Formats: sequence, C-alpha cells, structure tokens
Amino acid sequence: MDIQMSAAELQKGLSRAQGIVDRKATLPILANVLLEAEGGSVRLAATDLELALRDEHPAEVKREGRITVPAKNLLEIVRSLPDDTLTLSRGKNDWVEIRSGRAQFRIVGSSADDFPALPEEGDISFVDVPAGVLTEMVEKTRYAVSTDETRYNLNGVFVESVDGRTRMVATDGHRLALIARDLGGDFGLKDGVIIPRKGLDEMRRLLGEKPGTVALGFSANSAVFKTEGLVLIMRLVDGQFPDYAQVIPEAVEHPLTVSREGLLSTLRRVSIVAADRAPAVKLVLAPSVLTVVSENPDLGEAREDLEVAYDGGEITVGFNARYLIDVLAVLDSEEVALELTDELSPGVIRPVGDDGYTAVVMPMRI
Repeated sequence: MDIQMSAAELQKGLSRAQGIVDRKATLPILANVLLEAEGGSVRLAATDLELALRDEHPAEVKREGRITVPAKNLLEIVRSLPDDTLTLSRGKNDWVEIRSGRAQFRIVGSSADDFPALPEEGDISFVDVPAGVLTEMVEKTRYAVSTDETRYNLNGVFVESVDGRTRMVATDGHRLALIARDLGGDFGLKDGVIIPRKGLDEMRRLLGEKPGTVALGFSANSAVFKTEGLVLIMRLVDGQFPDYAQVIPEAVEHPLTVSREGLLSTLRRVSIVAADRAPAVKLVLAPSVLTVVSENPDLGEAREDLEVAYDGGEITVGFNARYLIDVLAVLDSEEVALELTDELSPGVIRPVGDDGYTAVVMPMRI
C-alpha cells in the first residue's frame, strides 16, 4: 500500500472516526481505523461493533492495499504535518510510514484481516430528508435521553411514523421530549425503532458538515445515514419503548404564555442558589405574574417575577430547574405555552406556533 493525498482530507476522515473508535474496548483492534487504498481513493472505516462508519476520500494510489492504524495517534500525526500533502505507505511487518515535507513517522499498524467485518446496508429504502430538519429533531430530543445503562430501552430516541409525519421521542423517566416533522417520505415505521444515544451524537455531528439533504433508512436491526461518500450504520436498541402517550396530560387547568428567553434567563439566575445535585425551584403562579423561587438552607434564597398571560387561580409547583432550562434552551420560539395542573402533575411546555413539539417535565416535592 502506497498513497499520496491531501493532509486535510485525511484529517477530516480521521476526525470523523474519533467518535466511533472504542479505545477502552477489550478488542484492541477497535481503537484502530481501517485504511483501504483502491482505484483513485482511500476508504476509512471505524467501528465499535454497535456503530460503523465508512468514509471515502480522493487520493493518488500508487500501490493498492489495506492496513489498520491507531486512530488517535494517526490523527495527531496528520494534524502536525508541515505540508499540505502526505504520503502513507505500508512496510514490512505492518509498519506504516508517513512523510510530509521533511517530517517522517513510522508507527506500528495491524493487519486488516484482524479488523471486524463491517455490517452491510442490506435492502433498505432510503428517504432524502432535509439536513436542517433532521438536525432540529435530534437537538430537540437528545437532551431527554436516559444515561442510565440499566434502562437500555431509554438509551436512545424512539422513531415512528404517525399520520404522515416522522416522530422522535426521548425520555429518561423525569422528562420527555416529542417532536413531529414532515421529512418528505415514509419510513414505514409502524412499530417504531430506537436509535442509540451514541448513534444520535455521531449523526448530529455529521449533519453539521452536510447542508442540503441526506439519506436515512431503516432495516430490521439498523438505522443507516448516508451522504456523499459517507455511510453511518447504527445498530438499533433491542427493547420496547414505553407508552409515552400516557404521561402527556390530555387536559390542563392552568395554561399560561410567557417569554421563552425571559423564563430561561430567570431560571438560570434563580437556580444559582439552588442545590447543585437537584436544583429545585418553585413556580408560583398568580394572575398575570409567575414568580420563580429557589431556597437553599446552606446558601440562601432567590426569587424573580415574570409577566405572563394568565387569568386563572393561584398554584405552586416545584420542578428541577435544570430540566426546564434544557427544554427552553433548545427551543427558538419567542413565547412558550406552559401548562400546569397541580403540584403532583407534570408540566407541559410547547413553543407557541409549533404544534409539532411537546416537552413534559415531572414535578418535584419541595
């Protein structure tokens, strides 16, 4: 194997692979990236056995071949090279030599035969979806994904097709985020699937590079994300997502409208004095006024009034301030509708003017 190519191109591919490679795996080969030189390009591949990335870059291939190299070390080398171009060749005993200008490196590689076989795409019908809309859907649900590994069925975003729109739902048991958008096609997800948290993060990162449209499709056990020259395959979570509709209140007694930025800023200020582990705040609602209160016996208290559109009775409900902040921070509407029922019922947040998004936050006893 002997190639010459742009250092920037190789750096781009290696940077993409960093989120996939597993440096803590029991299989050391999973910390490597697979390089395959053939025709007029170099293909990079990385996997942790749950996700797999294949990426293709133009190169002058002087001698075809395959080799695996430690992904992190190779990226650090390529970043440091003095020239815009580099040559990379495989020598005896799988040693890899990298040259650029007067710089020369020799690092230990491993046989490509030891690299795990990458999953195939299979027979999948892809839908071309707007990258911006898919990005929005991921960003507005990702924060609610559970990080508790024992609740594996909550360690991802549930995706299903409902009434001609694609719906994404995430919950960790304390809050829930739901978004529905028209992605321009039907994925046929009658029963729904769960995309894992790590797959979502990698897809979001790749979406940031690719304006326009991307291809997305699903098989029985995988989700596949494609752009020009790049394929990301994500093994779906094998579990049953809970019946999320049961936690969304059908009717509320105390609906109000408030400035999103105003409430967000107030929560950030008032929660400064709250306990770090569970920053509790009380929302005290009265006609035309919402008072946000935080009390911490070890530090002090804070309160702030907000003008709201509300003409009902008085009510006080406690919430984890961080959960409310997470919701408000991902929204972009000027106003939000906050729906409260009583101190034991969940609160609902919806952006005014968007019937496709709902967030639910469970209350706290304060």
